Amino acid sequence: MASQPKVTHVESFQTHPSAYKHWKLSFDGPIATLALDIQEGNGLRPDDYELKQNSYDLGVDIELADAVERIRFEHPEVKTVVLTSAQDRIFCAGANIKMLATSTHGFKVNFCRYTNETRCGIEDASENSGIRFLAACNGTAAGGGYELALAADRILLVDDGSSVVSLPEVPLLGVLPGTGGLTRMVDKRGIRRDISDVFCTKAEGFRSRDAVKYRIIDGSFPRSKWDEGVKKVADEMAATASDRSGPGMVLPEVTRPYRWVEVAHDDDGRVATITIQAPTSAPPTTGQALRAEGAATWSVAAMRELDDALLHLRFMHDTIGLILLKTTGDAAQVIAHEEALDALAGSGDWLAREIQLFQARVLRRVDNTAKSMFAIIEPGSCFAGILFELTLAADRSYMLEDEDGEVTVQVTAASAGRFPMSTGITRLGARFVGTPEAIQAALDTDGPIDAPEAFDLGLVTLAPDDIDWEDEIRIAIEERVSLSPDALTGMEQNLRFVGSENCDSKIFGRLSAWQNWIFQRPNAVGDEGALTLYGHPTRPRFDWRRT
Repeated sequence: MASQPKVTHVESFQTHPSAYKHWKLSFDGPIATLALDIQEGNGLRPDDYELKQNSYDLGVDIELADAVERIRFEHPEVKTVVLTSAQDRIFCAGANIKMLATSTHGFKVNFCRYTNETRCGIEDASENSGIRFLAACNGTAAGGGYELALAADRILLVDDGSSVVSLPEVPLLGVLPGTGGLTRMVDKRGIRRDISDVFCTKAEGFRSRDAVKYRIIDGSFPRSKWDEGVKKVADEMAATASDRSGPGMVLPEVTRPYRWVEVAHDDDGRVATITIQAPTSAPPTTGQALRAEGAATWSVAAMRELDDALLHLRFMHDTIGLILLKTTGDAAQVIAHEEALDALAGSGDWLAREIQLFQARVLRRVDNTAKSMFAIIEPGSCFAGILFELTLAADRSYMLEDEDGEVTVQVTAASAGRFPMSTGITRLGARFVGTPEAIQAALDTDGPIDAPEAFDLGLVTLAPDDIDWEDEIRIAIEERVSLSPDALTGMEQNLRFVGSENCDSKIFGRLSAWQNWIFQRPNAVGDEGALTLYGHPTRPRFDWRRT
């Protein structure tokens, strides 16, 4: 019989290189090395599983996400990041199977979503920050280990006669590669789908010769020439990286209670409210001032707090079904900070641009969160610029039509492409996919927009007057939390990501939807399912009906 799934309590999504348990981060001029060195007994639930064969759990990925973020902000000298292993003959065996088999369904899905976001962050760093990533697989890279390698720009595998790359999830576990492996093989690397079919059903994987032949990896070196070969390739990649001259920004720990973000939980009512406060002082307008203020500047601090709050809601408040998004403060200050940052980025300041890229990633975290979201625009709100993007990200928006017209929203250049969704289009583009002329009409507005005009422009869902306001909001909330959470997740993911798909949107939409379903099927997680029985002498018993 399958054991009762375990709840994983995540104390914090914050860490620091000095506290890493599983990664070793080192620097040699323009080359940074991230070496995976899993400490088997230091998983998030050490009494339930050991992280054998350099396998990982959420704690390992929290460290990886932190390392990539710090390289981007704190180490402008880095041009190439080498992802490798500090252990002999094993790069990474992927997500720990015992951890997956014994975790709750919700945790498994959120774990896959987080690891997807981390790997997309690696690709974002390459595409937009010009930092090159080299996966130097000095041993076998299986499952999530190969998927981590796929996030890099280039993949090397040691040619030692035994090391392989593989995606064995389908034949061995009855599930899918959970962090984008299928999509990256065909969309990113352009591997033929029939070859990908063979590879993904060949549990033992491919050694270097066949892996190079089918472009599953980019190259290999024998063990005797491994270090020399990896260094040569890393140096070549560094020569193509972007120049990020000037000092960076140290990222301190995000602590709670937050400074700029307030989170209120109503677990019984299954509703949470996130309120973001506008900045209260003028923005830094020079690169020197930006670095002097550091990560305390509102553009960084508020987004880091929002990011942390979203992760806690995902993992630690799984019964929360609806998030109310609110803002408070001076909209003019929000726009001032936005314009100052934009001016610095436009002048070539890499750090200002890096902050904007981070803001875009946090907004995509909002998009990819499997909870309903309503934006509540009321007296004292400041949904302007980047904070107006939250209105566009929400599934619905309610804006009070007040007699004085003091409740307003404001569209700025922030909505014109600075913060693209995972699909690569703007949130205005997703909103008005059938009426593209409405996009320009919104961008052409000048200054604050009151409720009637916002409603006419299609920028808000409803604009009740003060007579109906409280009842409209109450009924909408009560209705939403009464609906099936499974149906709502499926509905929202279909409606949020409109238009053409790309690699990222397939990973978060198509993959997440299928994995969510497969993780509940008896063929994977039933008493006789493949994931449940992995490592046991008993073979799984499948229900052979295909649906």
